[in-house]
Amino acid sequence: MSPHLAHQVSLLLSLSCCWACSCHDAECSPGFSLPGDYLLAGLFSIHAESLGVRHKPTVTLCDRPNSLNGHGYHHFQAMRFAVQEINNSTALLPNVTLGYEIYDVCSESANVYAALSVLSLLGTHLEEVPGNLSHSPMAVAVIGPDTTKRAATTAALLSPFLVPLISYEASSEILTASRQYPSFLRTLPSDEHQVEVMVLLLWRFRWVWISLVGSDGDYGQMGVQALEYRATQQGICVAFRGIVPASAQPGDESMRSLVRHLARVRTTVVVVFASRHLARVFFESVVLANLTAKVWIASEDWAISRHISKVPGIWRIGTVLGVAIRQRSVPGLQAFEEASVRADQGARPPCPQGPRCSCNQLCRECQAFTEHTVPTLGAFSMSSAYNVYRAVYAAAHGLHQLLGCASGACSRGRVDPGELLEQIRKVNFPLYGDSLAFNDKGDPLSGYDIIAWNWIGLQWNFSVIGSSTWSPVQLDIDETKIQWHGKDNQVPTSVCSSDCPEGHQRVIMGFFHCCFECVPCEAGTFLNKSDPHSCQPCGKEEWAPKESQTCFPRTVVFLTWHEPISWVLLAANTLLLLLLAGTVGLFARHLDTPVVRSAGGRLCFLMLGSLAGGSCSLYGFFGEPTLPMCLMRQALFSLSFAIFLSCLTIRSFQLVFIFKFSTKLPMFYQAWVQNHGAGLFVVISSTAQLLICLTWLAVWTPLPTRDYQRFPQLVVLDCTEANSVGFMLAFAYNACLLVSAFACSYLGKDLPENYNEAKCVTFSLLLNFVTWIAFFTMTSVYQGQYLTAVNVLAALSSLSSGFSGYFLPKCYVILRRPDLNSTEHFQASIQDYTRRCGSS
Repeated sequence: MSPHLAHQVSLLLSLSCCWACSCHDAECSPGFSLPGDYLLAGLFSIHAESLGVRHKPTVTLCDRPNSLNGHGYHHFQAMRFAVQEINNSTALLPNVTLGYEIYDVCSESANVYAALSVLSLLGTHLEEVPGNLSHSPMAVAVIGPDTTKRAATTAALLSPFLVPLISYEASSEILTASRQYPSFLRTLPSDEHQVEVMVLLLWRFRWVWISLVGSDGDYGQMGVQALEYRATQQGICVAFRGIVPASAQPGDESMRSLVRHLARVRTTVVVVFASRHLARVFFESVVLANLTAKVWIASEDWAISRHISKVPGIWRIGTVLGVAIRQRSVPGLQAFEEASVRADQGARPPCPQGPRCSCNQLCRECQAFTEHTVPTLGAFSMSSAYNVYRAVYAAAHGLHQLLGCASGACSRGRVDPGELLEQIRKVNFPLYGDSLAFNDKGDPLSGYDIIAWNWIGLQWNFSVIGSSTWSPVQLDIDETKIQWHGKDNQVPTSVCSSDCPEGHQRVIMGFFHCCFECVPCEAGTFLNKSDPHSCQPCGKEEWAPKESQTCFPRTVVFLTWHEPISWVLLAANTLLLLLLAGTVGLFARHLDTPVVRSAGGRLCFLMLGSLAGGSCSLYGFFGEPTLPMCLMRQALFSLSFAIFLSCLTIRSFQLVFIFKFSTKLPMFYQAWVQNHGAGLFVVISSTAQLLICLTWLAVWTPLPTRDYQRFPQLVVLDCTEANSVGFMLAFAYNACLLVSAFACSYLGKDLPENYNEAKCVTFSLLLNFVTWIAFFTMTSVYQGQYLTAVNVLAALSSLSSGFSGYFLPKCYVILRRPDLNSTEHFQASIQDYTRRCGSS
């Protein structure tokens, strides 16, 4: 052993002896000590702690009148019972006997003294000569103590020597720190697991607006802190957090203030992570304040404790759910306690000499018990006693492996605490349908029971409504077993703001994210369930209506070949082409007749061809748009229609000029005829439109496009010519030609009847005006998926009106009135026109 370690041991032993002198005249009570080959030390709160103020660190006198702690008494008896069973066993430690030294740790000072006493049992063995196998009994492991604070103190004292310390009630997560407490283990789950179970319980019932109340000390404060952190991670809001002071009394100012704040925040669910003593103070204050209609979530330290359920009027507070240690019993423990009481009523043996005997091993009330005054082993105490019971068995199984007892006989020798610690960490054994094994942190691989308090009148009991499983932590709850305090046994709600309707985002109001207003998502956005606080935009190829929770694929639309409206337009356009072709044949056959010559002769074929070109361009509006189609359809139509209008304009102009101005302007007329003015005008006019269209195609090239703006739920396939400058220039130019043709036609309204085309041509041109005005008006107010069909209809109407206004009357004369298609009839009409003009 190192000189430094020997010095520490000597110092602690000296202090222990000094403290032992304070009660050297005390006698030990029966049952606190048992000789054996190896000793286990037991640290139990057999008496309640004195609430008096101490001005110096002295060993508290635990054995005070009326201070017996029944709960700790059961722990004390459970250890004695377990050791007796092991010593009577032939399978576990067959030729070795276990003894024990049990200490009453009724206070922190008593706990320190007990830990130092344990070290005194190790002192001689830490200094003995190597190879010396003879030894007096030594303490090989410690069972207890109960609270986190006392366990931390004891672990800190024993850890330098790696003495195994197995606690049965200290659940705080800080004790899992292996660097500070390398020899600490426990037989109940840690608070880390308890916190996870509590958060899952809250989330199971959608309780997201809660209050937390803890008790002063490591257990309550660290539990509340861990619970708040884990709950916040899961989206649960902690509206209020309070701590019950260690010095609090029922109804004092600190408790009244705490309960007032708790009532003010108006949370339905309150998690009380507190020790039994301070939990009772808290609930007595709650009953005094008449704070009712709540759901109280209990931590395992008080969840099934009658110390709390006996508070007068507590049945009015609401529903109590809790996390409790698995309900296990120790068969035979009750009978052992009763038998121990009867045996302890005999003569009391004198206190053994030496530092072991102290007032930490004295209990006059224990000896005064009768069979009828032994504290009742309720479910809470039995479960806790079971953890003491299996802690003893864990130490015994570790010692069994270390001593090589598997061969049938144990090899007795000095036990190194560190080696025993390693063996205890590896144990895995069954025990009354249960099993015990430790994880890397020294925690047992076991879960919790979920319990609910039940009241039948003023009679209290609890029922197990579910359980938790380990790694990963999951809950299995039967909700039908819960008796809720509300009407119709409905699950209470605990929220700051009610859930939003579908498709409504949460706009946080204030500090807590659980308090919010509901704002509907706009069209084109949706609410993702993973982020209820913001509406997300849909993709370009998706759409969503207002208040939507998902996006839908957009439907891709264009003017297909197989739609009914397409069939109608295609049929009409094909009919127009057939009529144009028939008219070309008819005019070619009657080319030398007066009607054809008066219509323009060969110029008619150019006009019919331009109408046919415009008609052919309309096929480019059907089917999915491609680059050739976009280049052809509008540009070809504009050029073709410009040629037709140029011919119509010059034809009307020539008739007016011949009949009205040829005699007045003979020189101009002669120059016009000699220089082929009509043909030159058509060429120049058509070339101008051709240049406009070429510039349009080069600079503002119509391209296939996917229009996402026109409809929220559709993707319209179209070409980009609609609002381009080139398109507007081409259309404006045709509009000018249309106005010119209309003016010339109107001027010829009084020409000879055979040459008078004003009525039909003027009507057709007016129809063109109306058609395109209607088209642009519709495009400004309607952006539907059939806008392309409207465009085709407008173009088809223009071509049809031009054809019908100029060519159909002449076809009628050729086919139905051949008498009007003669030279004599035309000459008679001219002579009649000349007489009328001369008389006027």
